[in-house]
Amino acid sequence: MPNIKIAIFNLSTVLTDEQVRQAVPALQTQITRDFAPVWGIDGELVFVPHGSPPPRTMWWLGVFDDSDVAGALGYHDLTPQGRPLGKVFAATDLRTGHSWTVTMSHELLEMLADPDVNLTVFVQNSASTGRLYAYESCDACEAEEFAYRIDGTLVSDFVHPSWFQEHARTGTRFDHAGKIKAPLQLLPGGYIGVFDLVCGGWTQLHPAGAQLAYTDRPRVGSRRERRRTPRDQWQLSAVETA
Repeated sequence: MPNIKIAIFNLSTVLTDEQVRQAVPALQTQITRDFAPVWGIDGELVFVPHGSPPPRTMWWLGVFDDSDVAGALGYHDLTPQGRPLGKVFAATDLRTGHSWTVTMSHELLEMLADPDVNLTVFVQNSASTGRLYAYESCDACEAEEFAYRIDGTLVSDFVHPSWFQEHARTGTRFDHAGKIKAPLQLLPGGYIGVFDLVCGGWTQLHPAGAQLAYTDRPRVGSRRERRRTPRDQWQLSAVETA
């Protein structure tokens, strides 16, 4: 039995509890069948119906409307007990034509791999230069064209740990869908956050090779926002379930 238990709850107005609950078995299959064997991390998902408080002993994965208007969310980043809190903004997804189940899968897998949003991989380019790559398991292949279905539910592709190993050779499997052919390769629509140890500051790498500064405001509550926010500015969440 996995020792990580994650409470899934719905505080959105655009999805019913039943819609969210129906996605849970596919997400459970993904983490146990597909993700755990390569990442060595498993978890048990528990759906919590609206009106019931998520268990205080569990990690949380909540479905909200929009990051800037969900009053119960604000800029909060942790459960009241200081445990990991994942966030899915279903209204934003639906309004922009994206699949909320892919987003949910994406957030779930990345929360399992890096629950405190503080892990990086050091890649040394030369004797005096190097980058820290954010330890995000879905960003490089996040476009929905690379997603796959489990019992009819669309879930996100994800990289294997080998994606971060610059020495890995051709023939190594770098992502679940088998679309990535080399370490640190970004698929169309993907990106990865990097911290340059010489210049300082977080930037994003994109498939075309462009390196973009984090000048735009990250979506409130996103992992990108949390990664660039000093830990002493993180806050506990007071999620209203009633």
